[in-house]
Amino acid sequence: MIPLPDLLIFAAAALLMVLTPGPNMIYLISRSICQGRKAGVTSLLGVAAGFFVHMFAAAAGLTAVFLAVPMAYEGLKWAGALYLLWLAWQAVKPGARSPFEARQLPPDSSRRLITMGFLTSALNPKIAVFYLSVFPQFITPEHGSVFTQSIMLGLTQISVSFTVNLLIALFAAGIASWFVRNPAWMAMQRYFMGLVLAGLAVRLMLEQRRA
Repeated sequence: MIPLPDLLIFAAAALLMVLTPGPNMIYLISRSICQGRKAGVTSLLGVAAGFFVHMFAAAAGLTAVFLAVPMAYEGLKWAGALYLLWLAWQAVKPGARSPFEARQLPPDSSRRLITMGFLTSALNPKIAVFYLSVFPQFITPEHGSVFTQSIMLGLTQISVSFTVNLLIALFAAGIASWFVRNPAWMAMQRYFMGLVLAGLAVRLMLEQRRA
C-alpha cells in the first residue's frame, strides 16, 4: 500500500496537472459554453472513460518496467521532464492562449459527445506522460504489487480530475466570462501554470529512482 503522505502529495500533483492547459480542459470548456452544461457533463463521462485506458496501460507497462527494464525508467523520466518543460513553454510563450478562451464547436448528440470526450482523453499526450513519468516517483516495490499501486494512483488521479473537470463543465461560462473581463488574470493564470509545469519537470529530473 502507498503511504498516506505520499498519496496526498500525489493527489496534489494530480490537482496541479488537471488545472494546467490541455486538450481535455479546452474541449470541456468549449463544449460547455457552446452547447450548455449538460453537454459538458456528458462529454466528461467520455473523458473519464479515457482516463481508465491510460490507467490500465500505465499499470501494466510500469510493472514490466520496474521488473525487467530498469533503464527504461530513466528514459521515461527524462522524456516526461522534457515534455513538461515543453508544456510550460506552450503556456507562457508569446501569443499563447488560455484554455479559458473557448473554441466554437457545433452541437453534437450525446453519443458523439461521449465518443469525442473519450478520444480527446485517450489520445491526450499530457495524461499519458503524466501517468508514465510521474507515477514511478510514487511507487516503491517494497510497498507491494507495482500493478496494485499503479491502480491506486490511477483511481486517485481519476477522482481528482473528474471532480475538477465537473466543476469546470458546470461553471465554464462564468469562468470564461470572468477571465475575459479580467485579462490580466488570464495572463497570470498562464504564467502560473507554466511555473507549475516547469517545477514538476525539475522535480522529475532531480528525483532518484526508488528501489
